[in-house]
Amino acid sequence: MAIKSVLFDFSGTLFRIEPVDDWLSAALDTCGITLPDTELARYARELEEAGALPGGANPLRTPDHLADLWAVRDQSAELHRETYTGLARQVELPDPRLYDLLYDRHMTPAAWHPYPDAKGVLGGLRRRGIKIGVVSNIGWDLRPVFRAHGLDDFVDAYVLSFEHEVQKPDERLFAAACEALGQDPREVLMVGDDRRADGGAAALGCAVHFVDHLPVDERPDALLRVLALTGEGR
Repeated sequence: MAIKSVLFDFSGTLFRIEPVDDWLSAALDTCGITLPDTELARYARELEEAGALPGGANPLRTPDHLADLWAVRDQSAELHRETYTGLARQVELPDPRLYDLLYDRHMTPAAWHPYPDAKGVLGGLRRRGIKIGVVSNIGWDLRPVFRAHGLDDFVDAYVLSFEHEVQKPDERLFAAACEALGQDPREVLMVGDDRRADGGAAALGCAVHFVDHLPVDERPDALLRVLALTGEGR
C-alpha cells in the first residue's frame, strides 16, 4: 500500500535537546549562580551520567529506588517529573532550587533545536497531502515547542504518552495516532530513533524507518529519506 500518513517521534527524530552544559547554565542563570568552568563541567558530567536530562543520555545506572519509576516515567506528568528530578538529585548541586529549575528548563522551546532538515521534510509531506502525526513518550505538552520553531502548522495530530497513560512500544499509542489521522495503519510510516519504542508500530502493520539520535550539527539530512519512502521522486 502507498504511504498516506507519517508519524514522527519527537526527541532525537525531529528535535534534539540542548547539551547538558547549556541546560545547566540556563538553570544556574535563573538562580543567579556563577560557577568556575571546572565546577560547571563537573556538575554537567555528573548530571549526564545520572541521566537527569530528559531527551539526553540514559542513566549509566538507574538507582534501585527509581527503577520502577523509570519503566513507566512517560505515563503521566507527575511520574515524569518525579523520575527526572529524582535522577538529578543523585548529584549534589550547589542550590536545592536547581532540581526543579532544571526540569522546568527542559520543557521550554529554547531548550530544543529542530534538526536542519525537519522543516523542509514536514513541508514537503504537507504539500503532497500526506498527513503528519507526532507520537512521543513524554511527560509534558510539547506543542509549544513546535509552535515556537514554526513547525506546528505541519502537524495534524499529537499523540503524547502522558495524555493517553500508555507509552511506546505499546501499539495502543500508535493505534490512537492512526485513528486521529483517520488512517489505516498499513498506509502509515513511523519514523523514530528508538528501535524498541518506535519499532512497536510494526505490530500494528505500520512501516517503520529509523534515524540516528545525534546532535543537530552531526545529522543534517537524515530525514530526507522519508520523502523518498513516501513516494517523492518515483
